[in-house]
Amino acid sequence: MKIFNYKRVPYAEMRAFSVHILTASGSFLAFLGVVAAAEHRFVDMFWWLGLALLVDGIDGPIARKVRVKEVLPNWSGDTLDNIIDYVTYVLLPAFALYQSGMIGQPWSFIAAGMIVVSSAIYYADMGMKTDEYFFSGFPVVWNMVVFTLFVMHASALTAMIVVTLSVVLTFLPIHFLHPVRVKRLRPLNLGIFLVWCALGGAALLMHFSTPGFIVIPFIISGIYLYVIGGILQFFPKLGR
Repeated sequence: MKIFNYKRVPYAEMRAFSVHILTASGSFLAFLGVVAAAEHRFVDMFWWLGLALLVDGIDGPIARKVRVKEVLPNWSGDTLDNIIDYVTYVLLPAFALYQSGMIGQPWSFIAAGMIVVSSAIYYADMGMKTDEYFFSGFPVVWNMVVFTLFVMHASALTAMIVVTLSVVLTFLPIHFLHPVRVKRLRPLNLGIFLVWCALGGAALLMHFSTPGFIVIPFIISGIYLYVIGGILQFFPKLGR
């Protein structure tokens, strides 16, 4: 019987592989989210998604710092990241939308189907990012979109319009913001993103019984994040 001898594994490889484990932990957070959504505990589900978003935000910088691609060239962090992103950004929010019955039946089922299929196609697009790190087409951040619909207690019509519009924009060359990597208006964009996160956290703490003075700026900041990429695309000198 062979016993694994960790002392034979170089420290750099152990450190690099631990980053992959950190990324993969997002799958377990997603699983906890699935359990919560299946039991209609949507507040808990979004807390798990928030933790997954935090992991997704920190694993990339850590991976670059410890040179994961150089140390472990046979392990694709990009592939692992895409798998986790699809589950947390797409599959789980779509399941939550379906479970909630927000759009009614059968439309909640149809909307969820539109989300998962269009997003799968988007992930196959090798040109999803521009030279300035904008996303080309709606970047399938359905966790943010569905969360916003929950916070604002969207009507069935509003929710269906938002979902349909976003699915269509997935296939159009309209720019969408990456709040961290896009340099144009970065302080403003990042600040508004943090405001959106803080207001969303407050809504979760209130179990979606959120007063208007939180919901209104939450929606406004969300709309800003949704459209600012397209505005910067059509006004190329803005923010330079």
